[in-house]
Amino acid sequence: MSEKNKKFKIGITQGDINGISYEVIIKSLMDNRIMDVCTPIVYGSSKIASYHKKLFNAHDFNFNMIRNPGQATMRRPNMINIVEDEVKIDLGTATENSAQMALLSIEEAVKDLKDGKIDAVVTAPINKSNIYSDKFSFPGHTEYFARAFNSDDYLMFMICEALKIGVVTGHIPFNEVSDTITKELVLHKINLMHKSLVEDFKLVRPKIAVLGLNPHAGDEGLLGKEEINVISPAIREAYSSKINAFGTYPADGFFASGAYRKFDAVLAMYHDQGLVPFKILSYDEGVNFTSGLPIVRTSPAHGTAYDIAGKGIASPDSFRQAIYAAVDICTNRNDD
Repeated sequence: MSEKNKKFKIGITQGDINGISYEVIIKSLMDNRIMDVCTPIVYGSSKIASYHKKLFNAHDFNFNMIRNPGQATMRRPNMINIVEDEVKIDLGTATENSAQMALLSIEEAVKDLKDGKIDAVVTAPINKSNIYSDKFSFPGHTEYFARAFNSDDYLMFMICEALKIGVVTGHIPFNEVSDTITKELVLHKINLMHKSLVEDFKLVRPKIAVLGLNPHAGDEGLLGKEEINVISPAIREAYSSKINAFGTYPADGFFASGAYRKFDAVLAMYHDQGLVPFKILSYDEGVNFTSGLPIVRTSPAHGTAYDIAGKGIASPDSFRQAIYAAVDICTNRNDD
């Protein structure tokens, strides 16, 4: 099998064992189409997997147990046991056990990513407040992976069939957004988005829409000066360097009118400005992609969903799409 056509080894972290992670992982891997495009390797526990399988009657599904990615088979989903002991599971509850298991899985996957033993990683949802510790002092996966791979050049990029949207400021309190947004930061994120659209999605001369920060994009300075003093100058500088960036657009009308369909991607100023419309439009198939890193990391655009954990009703659509997205991006990056 040639390098170009090989099946990429996609690492999968187990996420919070008390949420829906194992359910969406197993349901995704029960779809045989996944095995046609990649070799999945879950960093988890066979005992925890067995517990969750019983909850939604996936008795016929089994992992191929391996010790390292080099032993992975392309014919079946693989699992590396990161813990041999029994682990207490408390469905729908944030516990010390669930935090430790989530972090251990991430650490093992990152180690293999750094060693080149896997080609990408898909991270299952974690409880961000529960996992926070001396070893994980970050607001989320995005920042953790950026630090792990020594990169400040990253963009939280939400992707689906209908829309691609990135954010200038990610997991920060809303009252810090305005002071954080500078011309340099906005320009930097525009550049990162353009680079990702070209390299990761193979788009030619992509068009980027940039949203304003204030209501009505500041209404010519009446409702705020950030558009005039910060965002618009960044857009002009990007455009002068041959990046097709346009704006600023008022966020409400931009999505309500369907104007987003005229662009390849949208840059929002803060988390909820981008993620609220994205999650409405993504129809449960949205993917979170950390672009700009030297490695490929994706995740489903949903959380631990404690409220439905163990009920067997969680949709695997977003997680499955996260796997496909990781494969597609790996393919594009290797398609020279």
